[in-house]
Amino acid sequence: MIIFVVNNYGQFNHLIRRSIKSLAECRMIFNETPADQIEADGLILGGGPSLDRAGNCAEYLRDLDVPVLGICLGMQIAAETFGGRVEHGAVGGYAEVQVEIQEEDDILRGLPKTFKTWASHADQVVELPPDFEALARSKVCEIEAMRHRSRPIYGVQWHPEVVQTEFGTEVMENFLKVCRR
Repeated sequence: MIIFVVNNYGQFNHLIRRSIKSLAECRMIFNETPADQIEADGLILGGGPSLDRAGNCAEYLRDLDVPVLGICLGMQIAAETFGGRVEHGAVGGYAEVQVEIQEEDDILRGLPKTFKTWASHADQVVELPPDFEALARSKVCEIEAMRHRSRPIYGVQWHPEVVQTEFGTEVMENFLKVCRR
């Protein structure tokens, strides 16, 4: 199994790769990589500074038939690609955020009902796309995690790859289980 981490020019993309390379073969690719050159069992759309620098990520989401986990900006790209809405959040910058799981689903399986995460809410999903449902919320954001109802596409606003996030390794392991199906 091989997972590609799509680098969206964010500061944590190398940490994403490092957090799963002991669990699965992993390669970093830039978001300008043509979709027809991607042969992976799963994609992780990493964070980055802005939606306008998302490269080919919307094409990956629409056209590739592999599980996808969007982290921070990656989640926002998925929301916009499928008709959701992203806006500036009331709370910007990186900070600890207590997340509450509403629906356990595949990527949040086995996690406690609430746990601490490290997240930025400079931008956030404020309206789910059709065919998506919210999985988690917090006091600063109603959509902290989401999933597509019929395709294996998931998003989390927080950063599971950093040590400040509780149960981040479990989120990554749960995503890899989806990729192995």
